[in-house]
Amino acid sequence: MTIIKYRLLTLLTAILYLGNMAASSGNIPLNGKWQLSYWKQPAEAIVTPQTINDMQVETIEATVPGNVELDLMAAGLIPDPMIGSNVNALRKYENYQWCYTKTFGAPSIQNGQRLELFFGGIDCMADIWLNGEKVGEAANMLIEHKFDITDHLKSGENTLQVIIRSAVMEAQKHTLGTFSIGNFPAEEAVYIRKAPHMYGWDIMPRLVSAGLWRDVELRVLNPTRLKDVNWMTISIDTVAHTARIFTDVQLIMPFDKFDKVKAQFTLRRKGKVVYQNSQTVSTPAFRHIFELNNVDFWWPRGYGEAALYDASVQLIGPDGKELDTNNCRIGIRTVKLDMDDINLPGKPGQFRFIVNNEPIFIHGTNWVPMDALHSRDKLHLNMMIDMAVDINCNMIRCWGGNVYEDTGFFNLCDENGILVWQDFGMGCTFYPQREDFAKMIEQEVTSVVLKFRNHASLILWSGNNENDLAMRWTLQPLNINPNKDVITREVIARVLYEFDPTRPYLPSSPYYSQAVWEHGGGDELLPENHLWGPRGYYKKPYYTKASCCFVSEIGYHGCPNVESLNKMMTKNAVYPWTRDKEWNDEWVTKSTRRFPSQGKTFDRNNLMLNQVNLLFGEVPTKLEDFVFASQAVQAEAMKFFVELWRGQKFSPKTGIIWWNLRDGWPIISDAIVDYYNSKKMAYYFIKNAQTDLCVLINDPVDNAYPLIVTNDTRNAQKGQVVVIDVASNKEIYTGNFEVSANSMNKITLLPLQKGQGILLIKYKVGQKEYSNHYLYGEAPFNLQEYKKLLKKTGLYPDIKQ
Repeated sequence: MTIIKYRLLTLLTAILYLGNMAASSGNIPLNGKWQLSYWKQPAEAIVTPQTINDMQVETIEATVPGNVELDLMAAGLIPDPMIGSNVNALRKYENYQWCYTKTFGAPSIQNGQRLELFFGGIDCMADIWLNGEKVGEAANMLIEHKFDITDHLKSGENTLQVIIRSAVMEAQKHTLGTFSIGNFPAEEAVYIRKAPHMYGWDIMPRLVSAGLWRDVELRVLNPTRLKDVNWMTISIDTVAHTARIFTDVQLIMPFDKFDKVKAQFTLRRKGKVVYQNSQTVSTPAFRHIFELNNVDFWWPRGYGEAALYDASVQLIGPDGKELDTNNCRIGIRTVKLDMDDINLPGKPGQFRFIVNNEPIFIHGTNWVPMDALHSRDKLHLNMMIDMAVDINCNMIRCWGGNVYEDTGFFNLCDENGILVWQDFGMGCTFYPQREDFAKMIEQEVTSVVLKFRNHASLILWSGNNENDLAMRWTLQPLNINPNKDVITREVIARVLYEFDPTRPYLPSSPYYSQAVWEHGGGDELLPENHLWGPRGYYKKPYYTKASCCFVSEIGYHGCPNVESLNKMMTKNAVYPWTRDKEWNDEWVTKSTRRFPSQGKTFDRNNLMLNQVNLLFGEVPTKLEDFVFASQAVQAEAMKFFVELWRGQKFSPKTGIIWWNLRDGWPIISDAIVDYYNSKKMAYYFIKNAQTDLCVLINDPVDNAYPLIVTNDTRNAQKGQVVVIDVASNKEIYTGNFEVSANSMNKITLLPLQKGQGILLIKYKVGQKEYSNHYLYGEAPFNLQEYKKLLKKTGLYPDIKQ
């Protein structure tokens, strides 16, 4: 036998071994190398493999999970869409169809088993064929798809084909209502269940991708198997450390096994069994109820340990053998949203999260796409969660223009005590009210809820991002009431009422309730709001006098570091201006814009010019100085927003979710970390402003600076603080402080300082030392003097100056 034949035989043996092993364990991966064919979509889209032969097609190698753009780039057919204006070259591919092809050997399955074809994500409108027979179709990028292919398999080699139609062309088949046209998102996104940002947003490019963007696998299904397991904390006593748990089980099982199979329920904490019991299975759906003692509760960051239990349900046959098992990790906790739906004179509204009967002050970030090409999301996940933990975010709001993150995201949030606010995948427009669209949303919401409802971190469902608000942008004169929206007020609410009654539901963010609508719909009526407004000076009354107690979007622009600009632009475009602060084409692309033919669709770069000029009185022409000035403005603004809210903890403010942690594409934006994971100055400022116990200074009240300590823990705290004027190195204040659990306290009032400068706040709690700063005086400030004072504080050694 030759060496080549021997190696081929060895490889074949390994493949067969792995295949058999995967089959016995329940799944066989189909990731890896596929073939990708593509062609321009004709007037009648190609939906069968046989008619592909009639088309002029190109075929290249593909990788799954993947996006077609990554395969085109690997084949040398397109430039990297992350760089410069290259993304605009992808416009022509919006008119293409794509066919993924994979051959695989049929796994051996036992009598009574079924074989399921699983897709973690198909983008987007597809027909699935096996051996020339249609086995299913998909029309939603955002959810998983499963197809029983047992009866379509043949012995030996099988050919799987996924034919994807053009989402842009398919959108033409739908007629939109008046309120779905002329809003923020592209109209062609409204009827298609695809991540809205992909059609172009102010934070993401127009990159209407396609692909098999999450895992593909075969799953072997036993005749007796668990279909769904839902663990619910029904009631708790945090003093007695007890809890009442419901475990709802649904299964599939041959009738002759009923009354013979047992379901065994086990909870483990740190490897030790803390609860175990079993019951005979007599019906395909049943509930197991038990009381748990000595409970370690799951708490958000700062408020206690994010304690998790390993939970399992096993189906055990009369011979004692395991027939199936479901494993997950659960946190025992309760959650409530204490909400009034309107602010009224003399009766301010409320919007406050309560976990385990404890009010939680929120400081966290909005979560936008991790990558414009979502098959790469996993590459960024761990680093992004590490950053959220590093700057002590206790909540992440998953924004509605994105995909739904996968299980790994929620696992990390569970483990790190990060609460998750989850928008459903709609934003900034009003969606169709017809029955066919409602059915798509019902299917989507049901899929998402069943997938994630066991996660302790998931604390709120929200119907969408800014759909209620969108009615005011273009249709306010028509006085259309968002409370008549069938999708959010009926369809989603009905699914949640049925499948997840343990979590609160917010129909839209911000939510224009019937009461708000009847009182005129003004911003002053909203207890929870998004504060974007004029995007002017960050200390204007628009921000400082905002009537909402909870702000779920607020941000400020900041330019990426020069090193990142060199990565995202071509060499001759790194310097931004051609003349008179006119942005060059690549900086306009990074603004962003949807269509080059329409010019500056979203001209957001000029926000930086205005904001730099407001704080420093001029816009530097040297690139390094401009980057520093822009980042300084963003950092001071973002820190100011966080401290403005924390300085009024529960009196009346209840939380702030700022915009946003990291970019999903190389862009000029509000993010505090760019696409290349390079941190802007705001990252470090926010980190100091979001410690569990923070000493801060708010703007003057009654001709004095309030020195405040805010405590986001369940323990009373005390410490020492010194405040120093950085320029003179003079101590302004030295003293001790105390603060009750989960509260804030005004330590003292500091005298006003003349002129401009920075106050350094150094404080100590136990053996831990902390620092913060406060920029005092009236703008504009001298940029070079500000830079010197900031450096002198010694607080931010990682900032690039």
